[in-house]
Amino acid sequence: MTTVAQWVEGARPRTLPAAFSPVIAGTGIAFAVGGFDPLAAALALVVSVALQIGVNYANDYSDGVRGTDDERVGPMRLVGSGAARPATVKAAAFGCFGVAALAGLALVVLTAMWWLLAVGALSILAAWFYTGGKNPYGYLGLGELFVFVFFGLVAVCGTTLVQAGFVPWSAVAAAVAIGALACAILVANNLRDLAGDTAVGKRTLATRLGDRGTRWCYVGLCVAAAVAVVVVAWLVSWWCLLGLLFVVAAALTCRIVLSGAGGADLIRVLKVIGIAELLCAVGLAAGCLVAG
Repeated sequence: MTTVAQWVEGARPRTLPAAFSPVIAGTGIAFAVGGFDPLAAALALVVSVALQIGVNYANDYSDGVRGTDDERVGPMRLVGSGAARPATVKAAAFGCFGVAALAGLALVVLTAMWWLLAVGALSILAAWFYTGGKNPYGYLGLGELFVFVFFGLVAVCGTTLVQAGFVPWSAVAAAVAIGALACAILVANNLRDLAGDTAVGKRTLATRLGDRGTRWCYVGLCVAAAVAVVVVAWLVSWWCLLGLLFVVAAALTCRIVLSGAGGADLIRVLKVIGIAELLCAVGLAAGCLVAG
């Protein structure tokens, strides 16, 4: 019987900064432009967190039934370890997607932006087909692109939009920063699983770039995030440079990645870069608060 602790681990709480961060950053921008709405922000957070947990369970299910988790370096997977039945994990994933859909519907009613229904549907489809379906895009090396779009651009700009009613360029710049760091989390994850994914034919971006290319890609994403924070500060207030607090944590991870660390050693990188993303979002939001 699956324990509560195993289900919590299956939800992978270490990845939740990727759910909180875009909403924090987007809400900060909304405040800076005079559009802060606590109810809309709370609903956006529910959507983001539910989607993140849902995609974690969906990946657990899809990778598990394909057998790509049979030889795993990272934390336990529910299906791959045999701790839970595939159908149960699949139901948990769709339950989370359902929660996200309900919160998203409430946002649509609140804002009267009915076209957001299509955006919500695309977000859920992207969450499922990352590793689900016959031809998952995560197995084609497109995972980072979709993470950047949906956990960066859509999540941050969408959070600002439902509160302020429009998307300023500062929100786009903040989305680039958060999206780049969300991608860095996935790159580090795929770097850790590089050997195993190559063995089972899972074509992630890491397997395409190779070990060295993937490590420099990770560093490049961290640098891109820092540049984007400076752009936000230029557009809103130099107080937003507080977002660069993430560089301290990110620099540590870059050092580990460039040292050639692999396997279990990269689990620490995943934890720290998640914290770095959250620091970036909180710093940006704090800068916007001071500026406002």
